[in-house]
Amino acid sequence: VQFRESGGGLVQPGGSLRLSCVASGFTFSNFGMRWYRQAPGKEREVVATITISGGSTWYADSVKGRFTISRDNAKNTVYLQMNSLKLEDTAVYFCKRIGFDDYWGQGTQVTVSS
Repeated sequence: VQFRESGGGLVQPGGSLRLSCVASGFTFSNFGMRWYRQAPGKEREVVATITISGGSTWYADSVKGRFTISRDNAKNTVYLQMNSLKLEDTAVYFCKRIGFDDYWGQGTQVTVSS
């Protein structure tokens, strides 16, 4: 099982980024997926969750209304569209499937700075 995150970078406050996570080693369409993030010196936290079909989503209060999670089961990929980025969104972002204690991917760094 592997998760390969990409799409991070350096962006100014108010900017946007779209993260991608390609999953492999399991039947992607059978699992809900989550995006997590870990900021320097802080615990890893759940940012967003999406169900198998993509019909239901959940967001942390800190990103609600700014981030959108989506998935493409044909491409084994989950996305995180991040708009109106804030300084406090700076973190390494990871994805994983729900319900299994898989190894973490390397993540993708998002830095919001002016």
